[in-house]
Amino acid sequence: MYGNVPISRLIIMPQDFRCEVDEMRKIIVLTFVTLDGVMQAPGGPEEDPSGGFRYGGWTVPYIDEFGMKEMTRQMGRPFDLLLGRKTYDIFAAYWPNVKTPGDPIAAGLNKATKYVVSKTLTKPGWGPFVVISRDVVREIQQLKEGDGPDFQVHGSGNLIQTLLKYDLVDELWLKIFPITLGPGKRLFADGTIPAAFRLLECKTTPSGVIIASYQRAGEVTTGSFAR
Repeated sequence: MYGNVPISRLIIMPQDFRCEVDEMRKIIVLTFVTLDGVMQAPGGPEEDPSGGFRYGGWTVPYIDEFGMKEMTRQMGRPFDLLLGRKTYDIFAAYWPNVKTPGDPIAAGLNKATKYVVSKTLTKPGWGPFVVISRDVVREIQQLKEGDGPDFQVHGSGNLIQTLLKYDLVDELWLKIFPITLGPGKRLFADGTIPAAFRLLECKTTPSGVIIASYQRAGEVTTGSFAR
């Protein structure tokens, strides 16, 4: 050991003694969200009508070519999926039927390993897959420390609350739509903790959707305007 760093992590170079720390796999949350924080059922009325939600499909009027290009770019890199059971079922009913050669988003989703958090799912039909069913937080932490591409989280509102609560989210890639809905499941709900984020990039589509990516950036700091 050198301080708290294992000797195996130290690289000795001429006139240079420095630490090399292996970079962990990131968990990146990609979410469609309204101005008032609703993330429920962005893609259609049947997606998630729970709680009497009546506005399923609220993203559709705002999807344009620029926004699709940005989503394709974000999903054009290698990634694995980390999903809740409900989102997995929704995706599994649709994406395997999309012709992959003509759709790079479908290609990425179908190729990715799906890590599904569920206590009841035993034989998923859309693979490759791994079911996470026991100590969810510990298993996800171990996955982050392992080898492989970053994780993308889509939908999965309940899972996101767990990831936020235990500070497992590394980046938020948000598409913020210019509407308010009032009732509905929210991105920052009961799992939210005080946390600072740094803006990585921000773009606006012609239809008014803000595409903003944030990186986790330490603790919340406060100040005062009083002199």
